[in-house]
Amino acid sequence: MAAPSPLEGAPAWFTDAQAKAWETYSALPKPSRTDETWRFGDLKQLDFDAFAPAGFVDSDDIDMEISGLENTAAQFIFANDDLVHAEADLPEGVICLPLADALNEHAELVEKYFMQGDTKLGSAKYAALHKAHLSNGLFVYVPKNVEVDLPIEVYHIVSGENAAIFPHTLVVTEDNAKVTIVDYFKTAGDKPALCIAMNDLIAGTGSNLNYSAIQDLNLASKIIQINNTKVEKDANAKGFILNVGAIWARNESLSTLSGAGAHSDMLSISIPAGEQKYDQRTFQDHSAAHTYSDLLYKNTLYGNAKTVFSGLISVEEGAHYTDAYQTCRNLLMDDTTEANSMPGLQINADQVKCSHGSTAAAISDEEIFYLKARGVQPKVARQLIARGFSVEVVERLENEELEALVLAYIDAKFKAVV
Repeated sequence: MAAPSPLEGAPAWFTDAQAKAWETYSALPKPSRTDETWRFGDLKQLDFDAFAPAGFVDSDDIDMEISGLENTAAQFIFANDDLVHAEADLPEGVICLPLADALNEHAELVEKYFMQGDTKLGSAKYAALHKAHLSNGLFVYVPKNVEVDLPIEVYHIVSGENAAIFPHTLVVTEDNAKVTIVDYFKTAGDKPALCIAMNDLIAGTGSNLNYSAIQDLNLASKIIQINNTKVEKDANAKGFILNVGAIWARNESLSTLSGAGAHSDMLSISIPAGEQKYDQRTFQDHSAAHTYSDLLYKNTLYGNAKTVFSGLISVEEGAHYTDAYQTCRNLLMDDTTEANSMPGLQINADQVKCSHGSTAAAISDEEIFYLKARGVQPKVARQLIARGFSVEVVERLENEELEALVLAYIDAKFKAVV
């Protein structure tokens, strides 16, 4: 991929950071088979030579349906990282701007929070590529004691053959604030595309930050999505990822619990089919005492699909009375699917309660027989069981309209593969 051009009008600290990021990207080697963070990963997918940063596209040329939530506080639509639509009705004091604008209007605030965490799960090279080519995304800042009751929707659409986009979502909730963000990743057309997306989610003391990512790229495209969440004292952060599109997706999710009473939920539903491959890496980092995290990932696999899950719960020294859970469950719908799971614990404190586990199983003959005896055709029975398998995760979103939207995506995927 060619070297980036400096982002026009950006502050010096940002353009300097981009230049250093390109140097870092160029210097770092590609992951190898000996890298534990890429164990079972498909390294062939990391050949990005054919891709180039997406050029301008006229929004009138994008022929696709934008279907999301009916009730929102704001909606932003980016096509090839250019803003093509924006509307908002937000409480006073909330900053909600395209990142390119926020770099000019709130440079010091963006600098304070932008990409401050380390990329620990294997994609440091591609995080540097993201930073080097970053031109837009969304910046959300919710001040103390302000609640945004309706979700903020953000669409990231990529159009053009071998086009690459680099969207970034930066969300900060100050003390006792509340916000919900829904990111959509989509392609216009059926041409191969690349998305290297990142977010920074900072949940301040006593705040509630809910983030959902719905990945529905076409089946010729690839995505790397890197999620960095910091949860401070008595704050609640909930992160959810839905994977139904892309031929290959890599999700890296790091949640750092840095204050007593911090609570983190990490949720995911993935439904790969055919030749789709989803690679999921997670890190629950407990750096303070009396913190809680709960991870639940569910994968339903069809055809020759493959998933990889590698998760680590880390309890640092002094993080006593940690309460942490990690569960990955795989439902194998065909004999040709493959699910690899590597849950792990690393405990360096006392009085902790941690558990981790993974399962992989097919639908039993008894389940099918039970539904057939009640007049349900076998094909429909399999779909009902697979849908029910995902519902446990959906219900934890605790937002009826968002739950209905996610189920609609799930049902559409099942309809396409069954």
